Amino acid sequence: MTDSALTDVPRLRLFSASGVELEYMIVDAESLDVRPISDRLLAAAAGAPAGEHPGDVELGDISWSNELALHVVELKTTDPATDIEILPRQFQENVERANALLATEGARLMPTAMHPWMDPHREMQLWPHDNSPVYEAFHRVFDCRGHGWANLQSVHLNLPFADDAEFGRLHAAVRLVLPLSPALAASSPVMDGHLTGILDNRLEVYRTNAARIPSVSGDVIPEPVFSQTEYGRVIFQRMYRDIAPHDPDGVLQHEWLNARGAIARFDRGAIEIRLLDVQECPLADLAIVAAVRGLLEALVEERWTSVAEQQEILTAPLAAMLRATSRDADEAVIDDVSYLRHFGITDVPRLTAQELWRHIVESLALPPDSPWRSPLECILQRGPLARRILRSLGRNASPDVLRGVYGQICDSLAAGVLFDEG
Repeated sequence: MTDSALTDVPRLRLFSASGVELEYMIVDAESLDVRPISDRLLAAAAGAPAGEHPGDVELGDISWSNELALHVVELKTTDPATDIEILPRQFQENVERANALLATEGARLMPTAMHPWMDPHREMQLWPHDNSPVYEAFHRVFDCRGHGWANLQSVHLNLPFADDAEFGRLHAAVRLVLPLSPALAASSPVMDGHLTGILDNRLEVYRTNAARIPSVSGDVIPEPVFSQTEYGRVIFQRMYRDIAPHDPDGVLQHEWLNARGAIARFDRGAIEIRLLDVQECPLADLAIVAAVRGLLEALVEERWTSVAEQQEILTAPLAAMLRATSRDADEAVIDDVSYLRHFGITDVPRLTAQELWRHIVESLALPPDSPWRSPLECILQRGPLARRILRSLGRNASPDVLRGVYGQICDSLAAGVLFDEG
C-alpha cells in the first residue's frame, strides 16, 4: 500500500467518531464453564436457516460477530459512532438480547478479560465456519490452545485519522497512553483457578502469545513510527517476511496479523487500541473508553507537551511501564519524570497509576451531568475491576467461591451495573 492510499477515499478526521468492540464469553448458566456455541447464538440472532452459521449479524447500530474461539462473541458498533454517550444503552440492549437467546440453551454471557478456570488446552474449539481458514492458519503457526489465544476478551477502540499527519499525531499519543490502560481496565486477576499475583493476566499472556515469531507483536507498545511508509518498512515488511516460511499460502499476510497493543489499519484509516480488558458492563467499558479517548485528544492538542516531544519517547521504557501496570494496575508506581511531564506533572517525581489517572480525569473537566463521572469515580476510588474481584475473593479462590463471585459479575453484566464487591 502506498501513501496515496490514505487519500483515495474520504476519511474521517481525528476524534470525529469512534468504533467500539466488546468481547464476551459464553458460559453455562449454572456451572459457568465455557460453552462453545457462538455459532448457534449468531444463527439464532440472524434467524438463519438450519445449517447456516453467519459470522456477522447486523442488528441496527450494533452488530454481532464471531471471534477465533467458539465460546466468544463480539458486539461492535456497526458504523463508527459520532456520539459515544448513547453506546452504553445500545450495547446493554444487545447484551440483554444475547442473554435471552442464550437462556434457551441454558447459557449466558460472562464478562471480564479471562475465564477464571478455563483449561484452554482441553476446552478450546476454533470457529469452524466462514473465517476458519484464517483461524486454522493462526493455529498451525502459533497453536491457539493457550490462554493467549483461547482465553482473552478485550475492548477494542478504533479511532480514525484522515492522512499521514493525523496518523503521526495520533500514534504518538496512543503509544504514551497504552502503559496506563491496565490501571483503569485490568479485570483478569485469576487464571487456571488461581490468584496469580498479577491483576491483568490477559496482558501477561497476550505479551507472549506470538513468541514463535516475535515481530508479530513486538514489545506490545508499537515502535516510534509516524508515517505509513515508515510503518510499512519497520513493522509490516518485517512481520510479513518473518511469517512467510510458516504461512506459504499467504493467508496471514494482512494488516490484522499485527498483534501490538495498538495497530494501524491503513485499509480503513484508523488505529485500533487493543489493550483494554473488558469490564463487568458496557457502562464501565464506555466510561474507560471515554477517559482514554479524552486523554488522547488532550495529547494530540498538545495540552502539556508538543507532538514532536511525544514522538521522541522510546519503546523500551513504555514497555517496562506496561509490564508494571499489568502486574499492579492502579498501584503501579510511575517514577519516570520525563514521562509524567507529558501529562502536566512537574512538581512530584513519582505517582501511583491511580493518582495519575485521577489527575488526568480532573484535567478532562467532565461536566456534572456526564454519564462517565460516576463509573470513573467508582474505578478511581475502589480500583479497577480486578482489584474489586480480589477484595471479594479475599485469599479464597476455591471453586465454589470463584463460581459465586463470577456469578455475581455475570449478574452485573445482565443488569448493566458496576460490580459491587461489598
